[in-house]
Amino acid sequence: MKFVQIIDFETERIAEMRELVEQAAQRAAGRTGGPTHRLVLQDRSTPGRYLVLMEFESHEDAVRNSNDPETSRLAEQLAALCTRPPSFTDCDVRETTELK
Repeated sequence: MKFVQIIDFETERIAEMRELVEQAAQRAAGRTGGPTHRLVLQDRSTPGRYLVLMEFESHEDAVRNSNDPETSRLAEQLAALCTRPPSFTDCDVRETTELK
């Protein structure tokens, strides 16, 4: 079953965060079991608030990814750029529908 983790955070340093994520993606190129999709959302009513949806093929893939030392290092670097600690919501995907 597909799995999505939602990361809710606030930052004034989104460009720096994006750069760190791009560098990590280059290092992880070709690695299996990581996220399959990432959706980055910016809250229109709360400047500096973002939601990131990370999709995985399964919860087990997400756990393996979370346990990877590289993922832990990246998470620490990103958290240091936040104005408050990020919060995480773990979700099993029950249904997806393409509407157009």
